[in-house]
Amino acid sequence: MLNSLNSPQREAVKYLDGPLLVLAGAGSGKTRVITEKISYLIDEAGYNPKEIAAITFTNKAAREMQERVSKLMVGKSIKGLTVTTFHSLGLQMLRTEASLLGYKPQFSILDASDSFKIVADILATTDKQLLRKTQYQISHWKNTFINPDQAKATAEEDLTHAAAKVYQLYQQTLKAYQAVDFDDLIKLPVELFEQHETALNKWQRKLQYLLVDEYQDTNACQYKLVKMLTGVRGQFTAVGDDDQAIYGWRGADVENLRQLTEDFSKLKVIKLEQNYRSTVRILRAANQVIANNPKLFEKKLWSDLGTGDLIQVSAAMSEESEAESVLMKLQAHRFEHRTKFLDYAILYRGNHQARVFEQLLRSQKIPYTISGGQSFFDKAEIKDLVSYLRLIANEDDDPAFIRAATTPKKGIGNTTLERLGEYASAHKMSLFAAAFEQNFQSEIGSKQLEDLLNFCQYINKLQTRAVRDPAGEVLNDLLTTIQYEAFLYDAEESRAAESKWANVLEFIGWLTKKGEDSTEFGNERDGKNLLELTQMVSLMSMLEGREEGEPDAVKLSTLHAAKGLEFGHVFLVGVEEGILPHRESINAATLDPSRIEEERRLMYVGITRAQKSLNISWCKKRKRAGEMQMCEPSRFISELPTGDVKHFGNPFNDPDVSKEFGKSKMANIRAMLNKTN
Repeated sequence: MLNSLNSPQREAVKYLDGPLLVLAGAGSGKTRVITEKISYLIDEAGYNPKEIAAITFTNKAAREMQERVSKLMVGKSIKGLTVTTFHSLGLQMLRTEASLLGYKPQFSILDASDSFKIVADILATTDKQLLRKTQYQISHWKNTFINPDQAKATAEEDLTHAAAKVYQLYQQTLKAYQAVDFDDLIKLPVELFEQHETALNKWQRKLQYLLVDEYQDTNACQYKLVKMLTGVRGQFTAVGDDDQAIYGWRGADVENLRQLTEDFSKLKVIKLEQNYRSTVRILRAANQVIANNPKLFEKKLWSDLGTGDLIQVSAAMSEESEAESVLMKLQAHRFEHRTKFLDYAILYRGNHQARVFEQLLRSQKIPYTISGGQSFFDKAEIKDLVSYLRLIANEDDDPAFIRAATTPKKGIGNTTLERLGEYASAHKMSLFAAAFEQNFQSEIGSKQLEDLLNFCQYINKLQTRAVRDPAGEVLNDLLTTIQYEAFLYDAEESRAAESKWANVLEFIGWLTKKGEDSTEFGNERDGKNLLELTQMVSLMSMLEGREEGEPDAVKLSTLHAAKGLEFGHVFLVGVEEGILPHRESINAATLDPSRIEEERRLMYVGITRAQKSLNISWCKKRKRAGEMQMCEPSRFISELPTGDVKHFGNPFNDPDVSKEFGKSKMANIRAMLNKTN
């Protein structure tokens, strides 16, 4: 197997003498190196599969890795091998060691909207901007491993000081709910290992070799977790690319790559520079643009896939004419080259840029999929059901209690809930526990109490069944009892209700199947009970959607969401000053030049998604806040190698050349049409 790898890939697979950093340029076969190394560790180096963990960032990447390892190791046992995301691994650790941190194993995982509501309750405001800022600040503190007391001590401005107080109350609320948020799934295991050496030793023995994918995307907390797990042995392979570090805004720290060289003096660095994806011209453009950033490690992508087409840079009069031009080129290219819709991607900096393309694609009946749209798990009907699941798993989960108790309505009104809430917070207990308190029961009317207790006792009944009965059976009975289908048809128009009910059935079917499948994390037994499924669903909804095949459709995607993907033909749109680089990054650049550097890496990611052709476009005028504004081409366009670029509609270019090119293109298409008729 190793013979089919190039020399640096082979060296990376076989190197086991200490910590290893593989600098893997875009399209250089990094997943292959990780999967081949897993196979090598088991076959040649004598590791047991259950001593190895490969960690990545999304379910999709973990799934792809798992599938590739299974194909490589066909006929051999890989039982117990851990191929998972950082957050899933954190969840597994917390589930196992919950009691050491004062949690029960059935803790709930709150999503961003639950966290948002808690922050809103603490601040007692509806100012969305303030709430988002506070939520973002708390997340930032957690990712950089700062606890509420440290946050309070280091806060310099009034706003940060106020946020630190909210952080303290927010953490207390989570603890009371026996709940954790997304950031806690990494932060709490690190706290656990700092406080309990026996737990750390146990996990170090369990996971003896770590392979970490997309290392440049790790934050301070994730880096700390990797460092603790690998201990002094440093038996790990980190794979990353400093040129593709585009998540600084959410706490990822490209400095973690530099930190590795300081923390592990014996660190070996291997560079993968041969690209198996793109033509020479596309790579020359990528190399030349990224060369304008200061480099952590010097590397240059190269390819033997031929020179390829010139990169086209087009200027459009407006965003509407940009969209029309892109779709005309796309359809002409598809007709001429007999390609599929899925060979094309339209990539942009921000979600708002998709609207004009979506309208046009729909009007021309061109199939498309959109990344970064509403996740399946964000749909109201799915969240309704998940609230019941969360409550069955953990009755102290107050956000889940409120949603489940009121959807569909069960005679539990706002006044009852208000009184219940007051009693629960005065006595420091959950809403569920408060409902059974004698003193509370004497405060409300008998009808209200009856409705409330009926609901709580029904949840108790489901809890008993959740442990012993198949998940699918319990879920179907739940839907019947709460009459969810009838509720949808009463609340919605029939077509919307039909679509929502179909989503519910799909969700139940999917969960039933998951309940029957063997588990991830290399657990020895098969199947998951409802508690494990609930934690898995909470986590998946935050990591990304479910498994789905690729339909034959044009891909619309933000540059962030497109990282890791590749397409035959890429249209990179809206490449203007103020969009890419983003206006906020330009404004912050005088104080923090790294903001523009991250935007340049985003441009690099966009360029390197393309295999065969790349079209870049910008608008001369664009509507902003209802007014037409003049735009300038992005500084990154001027950084492209002039010999590899052809400009169209650019005032600095010869307009006759553009016109002639357009005429000859149309003549070719007409000739082809005549042939087929």
